[in-house]
Amino acid sequence: MDFKRLSYFLAVAEELHFGRASARLGIAQPPLSRQIAQFEKEIGAILFDRSRSQIRLTQAGELLQERAREILERVDQTEREVKRIGEGVAGRLRIAFVGTATFGVLPNIIKAFRVANPDIELALSAMNNAELKRALIQREIDIAVARPAIEDPELKSETLIQEPLVLALPDVYADFQGPIKLEELRETPFVLFPRRPRPSYADYVLDVCKRNGFIPASQVMAQDFLTAISLVSVGVGVCIVPQSVALNERTGVVYRNFEGFNPGTKLSLNYRRDNRSPHLFRFLALARKLART
Repeated sequence: MDFKRLSYFLAVAEELHFGRASARLGIAQPPLSRQIAQFEKEIGAILFDRSRSQIRLTQAGELLQERAREILERVDQTEREVKRIGEGVAGRLRIAFVGTATFGVLPNIIKAFRVANPDIELALSAMNNAELKRALIQREIDIAVARPAIEDPELKSETLIQEPLVLALPDVYADFQGPIKLEELRETPFVLFPRRPRPSYADYVLDVCKRNGFIPASQVMAQDFLTAISLVSVGVGVCIVPQSVALNERTGVVYRNFEGFNPGTKLSLNYRRDNRSPHLFRFLALARKLART
């Protein structure tokens, strides 16, 4: 159905006069009459009864007039919504993140983005690095907040924050106020995460231990960060975590700096190189600004 001819039909149907309709539309009457005749031919129905001095709508015309207003209103609304999405002021942005990213700067970035862009829906989900990479490549998400980064030729990665590592310890260590030598914990169980897939953050921690001259004598694997901290809180072992995790208190857990090799860890923003969404660029700009502060 030709929407332009539909708007011509609606003008004639409302005026019930070709002269007044043509003046309203700003076109001459003969071309308008031809457009209506062509429209009737196109849809296969007579829309106007022209046998009397004043034209009237046929039953088919009455039905089309009722539906035409709704159709044209929806088309106009759709055009406005599409334009708003194209301008980056409406739509949806899909963000996924590793568990440790929920501490520190990321929650503040998300809150600030929501305040600044109330008409953009944020779809949030937690994933491990392997899931983040797959979801980005398959275009299931727009942004992956990973630790440390996702490497792939199709993706672009930029550092959000760089932070040192700290120890998460059972609260029996609460009286230890100074830094702890990491190598002194060689006989203490280390809680590592995630359990799979490997290699992962768990292997990164094991490498830190190795660079400090030991391999933990006992290793307890947890599926994710929250499980690992829960195991620390009940005294199962100790865990090496990003410093931002220490900003949130957890019953049964204390956080301490450690002496020795500490390469730190980074949190990164990862996205497809071919993603030109204005929503993405708005989020990146805000994230960079808040990360600097």
